[in-house]
This record gives sequence, C-alpha cells and structure tokens, in this order.
Amino acid sequence: MDYQVKLEVFEGPLDLLLHLIKKNEVDIYDIPIAVITQQYLSYLDLMQTLNLDVAGEYLVMAATLIHIKSRQLLPPEETAEPEGEEMEDPREELVRRLLEYKKFKEAAEELRRREVLWQDVFARQAPWEGDGEPLSYGQEATVFDLLSALQDILDRVREIPGVPLSLEEITITEKINMILSCLAETETLAFEDLFATSTTRMEIIVTFLALLELVKQRLLRLWQPAPSGPIRIYRGVETGTAHERF
Repeated sequence: MDYQVKLEVFEGPLDLLLHLIKKNEVDIYDIPIAVITQQYLSYLDLMQTLNLDVAGEYLVMAATLIHIKSRQLLPPEETAEPEGEEMEDPREELVRRLLEYKKFKEAAEELRRREVLWQDVFARQAPWEGDGEPLSYGQEATVFDLLSALQDILDRVREIPGVPLSLEEITITEKINMILSCLAETETLAFEDLFATSTTRMEIIVTFLALLELVKQRLLRLWQPAPSGPIRIYRGVETGTAHERF
C-alpha cells in the first residue's frame, strides 16, 4: 500500500508498554517479559501492515525487551553474588522508566481534567457531543486502543470467506466518504459498526486508515467511556464541511 499515515501524537514505545500492562492487568513491578514482548512485537507487525510511520524508538524498545527476555532465560553466572545480596533483576531499569513516564502522563491527564472542568464552568459546549452520551467522562481512545480493537476485528474476519478485492476497487477516499455519510445520520457510532459489512482484510485495513485520516484532520473524535472499553466515534470540530475536502 502506498498510503502512509504519520501520527502526530504524544505516544511512543513506553505508551505501548503501559497499554499492554494495563490490558493484561499485570503488576508493573513484576512484568511478564515473555508475554509482553510477544504482544509488543505483534503490535509492531500490525503497525507495519497498516503502513504506519513507526519510529526507530519502537524498534529500540523491541530490542531492549528481547535482551531482557534473553537475560532471564540465561542461567546465573558462576560467580555468585555475596551472601545476603540479591541478583539484579534485568527488568529493574525498564520498570523505573515506566514508573517515571507514568507519573508524567498522570500529571498531564490531571491538567486535561482541569481544562474540562473550566470548560464546564464557562458552559462552552463541545461540538462533538452526541445524543445522551456527553464526553464529560471517559477518555480519548489512544492509537494502541484502536490497534487492539482492529486486531479483534481482523481475528474474527479471518474465518469468513470473502472475495478478494483489488486496490483499485477500494480507496481511502471512498471509505472516508462512507464514514462521513454514516455520521451525517447519527452523532455517534460504535467502532465495530464501521466494519459490519467488511469481508476482507484489505477492506478492513483501508477503512481503518480512512478513520485515522479523519481523526488526524480533527473531523472525528474517538472516545472510550470506560478504560479498555468499547470505542465510540463522534463528530469532530469541522465535520460539517468535511465532504468538501475529499
């Protein structure tokens, strides 16, 4: 696929690791490196399949995880540690980085909540609020939340036989217009509903890339009412003139 998406978001390999730790409900102080490494590499494969612009830091983290995993598998050195001293945990430095990064993310989230509070004080209505589902609770869906939801859909479609479609039969623009048309009839849409009629991996991927482009253009907003819960799609700031762009 020649289409490439560059995501200008404050997310990187540490965000992905925190996402996996949260998704697997594991203790950040006792990370199961084998499981997390396997899932991390699966995410990278999916990102490359989607032709997302994967920064080199993701690959550096992948190498770090593999190195930690290999150190855990190796037998202890013959030169034993002095009695009473524990051997260094190869995960220790990674845990320290994650805890420090998590602290800054939580501080940023607190500032975001305060911003929302002041918006309420001045009664400024968000243009993307939907019928009966105000965005006063929950959080923005991250790229990794989207990739996780996409992987679930791809896993289900693998068992459904479909007619292969060529690249000429499916375009990003067509899917963008399809999404906008759906939101012209309703103010909110479930993420899964976009792929209800998709029968091939290619169609699902093109639809997903169209969704990312609309989010990048601030024409859509993706929201999770509950952590790791279903993702809903809302109209963005300039959805009213979106069709003129495409």
